[in-house]
Amino acid sequence: MIPVPPIPDLQLAPQWHTELLHRRRHAQDMIIGRGADTAAVHVERCAAGRLRASYPVGLHDLELQVDGCGIEFLANVLSEAIEAVPLTDPQCRRLVLAVPADESSRVAAAEAAGFRYVVNVDLGDTEHSLFAWEAAWVTRTDPDLDRVPDA
Repeated sequence: MIPVPPIPDLQLAPQWHTELLHRRRHAQDMIIGRGADTAAVHVERCAAGRLRASYPVGLHDLELQVDGCGIEFLANVLSEAIEAVPLTDPQCRRLVLAVPADESSRVAAAEAAGFRYVVNVDLGDTEHSLFAWEAAWVTRTDPDLDRVPDA
């Protein structure tokens, strides 16, 4: 079995402030903010966390859980995470967000930030919609469908 890599420290833009609350090998909890707005953020390797059996996870995939903020700031936090992840962990294929299926305002914030809907899953006793942002190198396609890559 291939070991799950440790969680990286998110490298946020300078206008963001971060307070690390708790760090484990595969997860960390922090408060992040910009100006007077703050949010509680949990970042975890999907392969070691609650999503490991929910979809075909990659070793470097990260789950992001954001709480304690308004919907507009949630969209800002998600957008900043999208900017930070490629710099923090270039091997990360996906940033995943699990949103309770009935929370349309959080769904709208995820979509506004650049996440796309993937699938509904049961986490505990609640149905969640999984949203993912995927790195450009994952979604890039070659328009020449007759060419075999690396051949």
